[in-house]
Amino acid sequence: MIPVSEPRQLSLGLSLDDDATFSNFYRAVGSRNAHIVAALEAQTAGEGEPFIFLWGASGVSHLLQAACHSADEQGLRVQYLPLQELEEFEPGLLLDGLESQQLICIDGLQWVVGNADWEEALFTFFNRVRDSGARLLMAANASPNEMPILLADLQSRLNWGLSLHIAALSDEEKLAALQLRARARGLQLSDEVGLFILHRAPRELSTLFQTLHQLDKASLAEQRRLTIPFVKQVLNF
Repeated sequence: MIPVSEPRQLSLGLSLDDDATFSNFYRAVGSRNAHIVAALEAQTAGEGEPFIFLWGASGVSHLLQAACHSADEQGLRVQYLPLQELEEFEPGLLLDGLESQQLICIDGLQWVVGNADWEEALFTFFNRVRDSGARLLMAANASPNEMPILLADLQSRLNWGLSLHIAALSDEEKLAALQLRARARGLQLSDEVGLFILHRAPRELSTLFQTLHQLDKASLAEQRRLTIPFVKQVLNF
């Protein structure tokens, strides 16, 4: 995993998911999600929008980490901050000096909205980032106008950039996403086996990918292909 740069005075021990890459994110050709990936690729290349707000029920963390991987591969200074894991930190200290990075990805904004200290710190940080010329990618499970933000100035700032909503996938697209992820792991997932998993496992993509990871480990350990009987055995369906 790629270690991320550490904010001053803090040792966060954060790392990125190796599976979280743009190439590993399923999007149909010409779809909304394909346009979103193109916008993020442009941002990490130093083109396009300097500030993007990404929101949706799933996929946001994957894309923020993918942006970090892409920027790191280009030799840029990058920082990923998953706020679900960091909400107990003192926000002013956590964000201090981060505008010196070339790309900052702040994930899970919904975990800190409604907290006056966090909102004030984010507002001040946003202004520093704008002045520094750094690129900022922020994400939440809802749009800025749908979150219970206390500080009107922060809500206004979050609406300054490009707001992108990740489209939910149909069952057919979830199958294609599972098969894409399986191929990246060197697994062959047939339509029959993939549909069997979809019809019995929880439908959230993150859970489906965890299920695939479990099957991958079992397949390697037992040197078995992914068949319906094997899936039944491993997952206790």
